[in-house]
Amino acid sequence: MSAATPLTDAEYLAKTRAMLDHIEAKIDTWLDSDVIDIDSHRSGGLLELSFAGGSKIILNTQAPLQELWMAAKAGGFHFRYVDGLWLDTKTGAEFLAMLAAQASAQGGKPLNFSV
Repeated sequence: MSAATPLTDAEYLAKTRAMLDHIEAKIDTWLDSDVIDIDSHRSGGLLELSFAGGSKIILNTQAPLQELWMAAKAGGFHFRYVDGLWLDTKTGAEFLAMLAAQASAQGGKPLNFSV
């Protein structure tokens, strides 16, 4: 996998904040359109998504490492910013695609978090 793109602390915070804002906005749209019921709770750099049946996906910023972490039923994943994308440090999978796959599995219907 390619090396992480160097970011200043301010750039990292802006990019992770924008990503969490995007995810919350997508979920709000789904709730308004009665697509799926996902409860979201955000506290600073942590966003918790709760699904029917009690499963959760936890998204968490890791500023000292400049990573974005995801904990889901399938496991934990770490993402680094590389050439404009958040990529998994082990597989190279893109963050929003991985989030969509995990949320679809846990939500029981296809979900797409693309911009």
